[in-house]
Amino acid sequence: MTTTEVDAVVIGSGHNGLVAAAAMADAGWDVVILEAAELPGGAVRSAELVPGFTSDLFSAFYPLAVSSPAMTALELERHGLTWSHSPTVYGHARSPQDTDAPVVHHDVEATAALLREHDVRDGDTWLRLFEQWERIRTPLLGSLFGPFPPVLPAARLARTLGVSETLRFGRFAALPARVMAHELFHSEAARCLLLGNAMHGDVPTDAPVSGMMGYLLTMLAQDVGYPAPVGGSSALTDALIRRAAASGAVLTCSRPVESIDVRGGRARAVHTTGGETFRARRAIVADVSAPALYGSLLPFDAVPRRVHDDLRAFEWDTPVVKLNYALDRRIPWRSASLTEAGTVHLGADDNGLVHWAADLTTGVLPQSPFMLFGQMTTADRSRSPEGTESAWAYTHLPRGVVDDSAAETVADRVDQVLEQHAPGFADSVVGRVVQRPSDLHGADANLHGGAVNGGTAQLQQQLIFRPTPGLGRAETPVEGLFLGSASAHPGGGVHGAAGANAARAALGQRGARGWARKKVTSALIEFLTR
Repeated sequence: MTTTEVDAVVIGSGHNGLVAAAAMADAGWDVVILEAAELPGGAVRSAELVPGFTSDLFSAFYPLAVSSPAMTALELERHGLTWSHSPTVYGHARSPQDTDAPVVHHDVEATAALLREHDVRDGDTWLRLFEQWERIRTPLLGSLFGPFPPVLPAARLARTLGVSETLRFGRFAALPARVMAHELFHSEAARCLLLGNAMHGDVPTDAPVSGMMGYLLTMLAQDVGYPAPVGGSSALTDALIRRAAASGAVLTCSRPVESIDVRGGRARAVHTTGGETFRARRAIVADVSAPALYGSLLPFDAVPRRVHDDLRAFEWDTPVVKLNYALDRRIPWRSASLTEAGTVHLGADDNGLVHWAADLTTGVLPQSPFMLFGQMTTADRSRSPEGTESAWAYTHLPRGVVDDSAAETVADRVDQVLEQHAPGFADSVVGRVVQRPSDLHGADANLHGGAVNGGTAQLQQQLIFRPTPGLGRAETPVEGLFLGSASAHPGGGVHGAAGANAARAALGQRGARGWARKKVTSALIEFLTR
């Protein structure tokens, strides 16, 4: 049994934990990162599941990583990270008979010209939408990914738009994706380009604020594309590790944390399953799920009973089934426009997405699953031999359905949908590996039941309600302990904001102003959770 004393301990080496570690180390703190698994990275990892074919095991394309303030500030390109792009950003096949699937090109004028072929008004709308995005991009991203409430970025956004347009944009941001798509566009081609992106979260297209996910990812696709790290997603993790290490942070793997020691209302240390103790002079940042932090790592009486009561209502996002393919040729899409797209949305059109979401809500295994499909060699030639394709598909099971049998059934239906959209697809498969919810959870404990976003992104568990009412910031009811995972605001996605916000809160404890801020925050949390 050993005892080590440091300024800060980070539990977990997912990208949020690594971002937090780098920020605190940059401030001169002595930081150690404890990772339970043998390999770092959490849900940002890749491997050769089939020899010669690199598969991204969880996350894949990273528009948020190249645009969020938390990640761009780290300048990971200076630490060995190289990005690659597919010739076309993404597309959406509306049906198996679609031979002219709409796509987003890297050039905004080219995208608009394509949409004019479906309806001339939609091309003009696309250009106006992107012009607005370019004006509000910086304050909007600051508002979405900074600590809550985003007072300064929101004020800058309001100054940019003006009072009248700020009100209208507020309404726009609250729209269900289906309503937003129909208000903006006249053709189903243009509508589906937005709706498919809205389905990167778990909010149905007819639910409030689902449109914001679609808008954000659509504009980012047009702005920065959907980049992939050259060599696989582990290259992004490796760059984060080098960046944190450059400032002195130390990563150690195979160190599962068993408990957090709380004395006098403050988090003092963490204990590993191997009997080691790491004392934290200043802070502990937990890159773990909220249920794991409050339900397993902390003593039960370390937080108000109300927190435990609220966590009983914590809602995970819908379980994921992911299929990894090794193909001996390029994919024979019916629609040639999809050949050069890194990401393809398929399996449902506008109305089909409503039916698909209803299946997930009512416990029905979808007959025709909507899916996100990644052509990784198209995006990054290093992923597989010349002329072949490393690809993946992921879709969802109904909420609460996590058994292996259901996952295998839906995986077979994914194969069928792909064959319908690309006749001959099945004959090109030389390797196929299914990741069921049990596999995802087994590989990363934060992916509880195959949920990849740290909890639902629906409105009842966002902003001040994430992870529970009153705990909408990185601070917790335990002094010196900060939640820096996807379970914290602003939620899932590889943007690093939760880790950066946790580090910012930890560093903000210093000095007289920090003392005052800490007292006010503690009093507010105590009031809201009593």
